[in-house]
Amino acid sequence: MSVEVHPTALVAKGAELADGVSVGPYCIIGERVKIGAGTQVLAHVVIENRTTIGTGCSIRNFANLGGPPHHTGYQGEPTELIIGDRNKIWEHVTMHIAAPGGDGVTRVGNDGFYMATSHVGHDCIVGDNVVLAHSATLGGHVHVGDFVTVSGLAAVHQYCRIGRYSFIGGLAAVTKDVIPYGMVWGNHAHLEGLNLVGLKRRDFGRETIGELRSAYRLLFAEEGTFQERIEDTETAFGKSAPVMEIIDFIRADASRPLCQPAREI
Repeated sequence: MSVEVHPTALVAKGAELADGVSVGPYCIIGERVKIGAGTQVLAHVVIENRTTIGTGCSIRNFANLGGPPHHTGYQGEPTELIIGDRNKIWEHVTMHIAAPGGDGVTRVGNDGFYMATSHVGHDCIVGDNVVLAHSATLGGHVHVGDFVTVSGLAAVHQYCRIGRYSFIGGLAAVTKDVIPYGMVWGNHAHLEGLNLVGLKRRDFGRETIGELRSAYRLLFAEEGTFQERIEDTETAFGKSAPVMEIIDFIRADASRPLCQPAREI
């Protein structure tokens, strides 16, 4: 397989393009960019700085990948953006390299679906099979687990953690951590239950979903302190891996505020 570069595209000498890469009209590819086999870069795309893109991706018109972080402390440090395989990146999507002071890398996993004008901020860690709908925004240092959906025009505040298989509703303003399998919406976002539709689509069984629902009701009941309810939930459902994923998620960073229900469940 050969590399195809449109005559109007500008590809710097140091750029590394693997077999089967195609670069469309008026694209600009920087000298420290690496693009994996079979990735298609359509028209007017800018890929800059230290950006590595995996295999089989599709990057559509006017996307900007590897731009400098929206961080006042950035002074041109050699930070990176690493994007995995088979991602679909749509029009006007932006993903930034990391800011100084962290581990120096913004990471995006595999098999993602990033709709038009969505944004991945500096130092984010985004898992596999993530969907960012139209204009969804991740602030800096956000951690997003696998199989998360962030709906249109939703925004996730910097440093928030979004647990696996959770669902962020449209227009939500997420300023607190979201448990795995949770579903949140609102301004500011609050828990509205579990992401049952997503769990069924991902072939979670009836028994597992039943355990999660029972554990959720116990965990977010009104009786007792939250710490007591965490312990009670672990005692009752300690053999359930998904339930323990929620418990471990909560315990992993006790300093972070957690999205909770806004009304009785």
